[in-house]
Amino acid sequence: MKEIKIGNNAAGKRLDSFLKGYLPGASGGFIYKMLRKKNITLNGKKADGTEKLREDDLIKIFFSDETFAKFKGNSDAIKSEKNKETDLSKYGDVKVIYEDDNILLASKPVGLLSQKSSPKDISLNDWLIDYLLSTGSEAVKELDIYKPSICNRLDRNTGGIVICAKSLSGARVMNELLKSRNLDKYYRTIVSGNLSEKIYLKGFLYKDEKKNKVFIQKDDPKDDRYSYIETEIAPVKYNKDADLTMLEVKLVTGKPHQIRAHLSSIGHPLIGDVKYGGKIYKGVKHQLLFCYRVCFPDDLPAEFENITGREFKTKLPDVYDKFF
Repeated sequence: MKEIKIGNNAAGKRLDSFLKGYLPGASGGFIYKMLRKKNITLNGKKADGTEKLREDDLIKIFFSDETFAKFKGNSDAIKSEKNKETDLSKYGDVKVIYEDDNILLASKPVGLLSQKSSPKDISLNDWLIDYLLSTGSEAVKELDIYKPSICNRLDRNTGGIVICAKSLSGARVMNELLKSRNLDKYYRTIVSGNLSEKIYLKGFLYKDEKKNKVFIQKDDPKDDRYSYIETEIAPVKYNKDADLTMLEVKLVTGKPHQIRAHLSSIGHPLIGDVKYGGKIYKGVKHQLLFCYRVCFPDDLPAEFENITGREFKTKLPDVYDKFF
């Protein structure tokens, strides 16, 4: 028999939805059958699966060890890694900018994937689980119920701050902020040419998945494949000798390759970004783009008071010093 006490990460879920996630190897029909036969109970009583779970509810599963192991996920195997020494250096120089019970802000190095593109890849998501296990975080005690993960992605060769959710509440609030554009993300980049004034760019972006490249139209092409985009650009410094400008870019909408393609479309490609017309300078062979600052709004829920209205920054990579 297995007892599960519901915590914050599962509160608000329907019982049947929770059980389908907790027992991924079991069919929906099997779960409902077990509920009817009272082989699964909620707070000691028969349940039909439609009940909304509350914190401290108690679920009991009356399965044999063999049956339970057959239908359960692999979180026990993940947790067993806690007793092994974790080498976080394999992910590169990932820095923790901020951490609380709900979120973690990590600075991703260039070269590390945000998410796996194939099973053999290692990613920032993998680093997050290993980091939480190595620090004994409470967030890994309910891996059956919720697996911490990143909320926003950066391209492999774009570095900087990535928002990670340690709790389901953190994931819900951060994802809503990103969706509603109420969380401001600022990037630093260096482009060819002289930009001396602030610019607010608008346009329409389409990504060709086969080529892994995006295309931008200034005016609405009346094509459903295109998404509306907005990008704010402000000059920071100009290097007259090299004819290069350092920019601060606010990503208003968050589409793939948006900053890279939008700047290229106005004749100012990122240095190193050969895919979008950029040139290689001083050995920089990838887009020089770094998310160095994020700002949270003033109207977050009470449990996020530690980050309400706050700004978080991380240091720019040393390569920026080559040009300014």
